[in-house]
Amino acid sequence: MSELHDVDRRLAVLEQIARDTATGLADIRAELRLIRTEMQGLRNDIQQQGKELRGDFRWLLRFTIGGFVGMFALLARGLHWF
Repeated sequence: MSELHDVDRRLAVLEQIARDTATGLADIRAELRLIRTEMQGLRNDIQQQGKELRGDFRWLLRFTIGGFVGMFALLARGLHWF
């Protein structure tokens, strides 16, 4: 009878471990869903900032080229090239 009682106790422990594992897995899945959602938000933010940086770079490039053209025009006018 002692061995039978011992098996029941061991089975109860294993069932408790199974329940705890299932609960832990559910928590991990919920955390992963939350992380995926946050990562998607970060990707969207990074893409938006990339678009803004490209626009800023294009503006800076236009300004720089315009400045060089203007300086060349002043130089050409000062040297009576036109």
